[in-house]
Amino acid sequence: MKVPFLDLSLQHRALRTEALAALTATYDATRFCLGQDVEDFERNFAATLGYPRVLGMNSGTSPLHVACMIAGFKPGDEVITTPFTFISSAWGINYTGATPVFADIEEDTFNLDPVKLSAAVTPRTKGIIIVHLFGQPARMDEVMAMAKQHGLFVIEDCAQAVGAKYKDTPVGIIGDAGTFSFYPTKNLGGCGEGGAFVSRREEIQTQARHIRVHGSDRRYYHDIIGGNFRMDGFQGALLNVKLPHLAGWTARRQAIAARYLAGIKLADVRLPGQPAYGRSVFHQFTLRHPRRDALREHLAKNEVGTDLIYPVSLHLQKCYASLGAGHGSFPIAEQAAKPA
Repeated sequence: MKVPFLDLSLQHRALRTEALAALTATYDATRFCLGQDVEDFERNFAATLGYPRVLGMNSGTSPLHVACMIAGFKPGDEVITTPFTFISSAWGINYTGATPVFADIEEDTFNLDPVKLSAAVTPRTKGIIIVHLFGQPARMDEVMAMAKQHGLFVIEDCAQAVGAKYKDTPVGIIGDAGTFSFYPTKNLGGCGEGGAFVSRREEIQTQARHIRVHGSDRRYYHDIIGGNFRMDGFQGALLNVKLPHLAGWTARRQAIAARYLAGIKLADVRLPGQPAYGRSVFHQFTLRHPRRDALREHLAKNEVGTDLIYPVSLHLQKCYASLGAGHGSFPIAEQAAKPA
């Protein structure tokens, strides 16, 4: 049986009638930029996942940018993040003129190692962007204790972790701000770009709401520098159709992952770590093997799809060459990306 790495058509075929009806309603009502569909999704997302308030945005990169603006990062500041993630986790730092500083990851979770994170703090450090990679929550107790000690602003990148909890708390409201992506491949994916911003702090959420619409609280009056980060009505409508299914889809992912964890007995394979502090929502089931490429070739011959997630660590990307972190700077992240 052919097993593709990803097939979005199955989900979309099942929801086609409901999705097209929602799009038709949005189209007929001309609710194209923000509007009732987005407001409904924001309210439903908050109620479903346990957030006090949510702001829909136009991509997963935008709320990261907004969070960095609210944190007040500026030229001369340093913000620590992981070198093993999608590059948008670091873009907001650059967009504000600050400098990304990388710290190495844990071998079992692929998330930032709190010990390495703490060692990377300097007098110029102003914040942390912690990524809950592949759906596995990071070690937030250690992160928050260190952030409190040094007075750092903490942004949680939850792009791959919608529905995940650290202990009993939803990821995204443990730090100062949390961000989500609804890119089509995500656990809760739209039919195009989309994202969300959350914060337990009302004043931060208010700032984000103003920044989202050109720094404006009322039309044509602009009190702060903002941007255009609005979610469009079609994405709000589609996400509202999908949101009621998220819990079932997550349970299905976790059940399949449990079968993999119990059933994969291949010698030398390293399966995803399962820390007791938080249960992964398995955006990816990521494993390691000393003969990775040979294993991928074998699976491809048997029509089982795989993918390489992050084959080049961020500190080795050409755009970050000026930071001067060469090969060997973050060995665990480099080993995770290394061909075998």
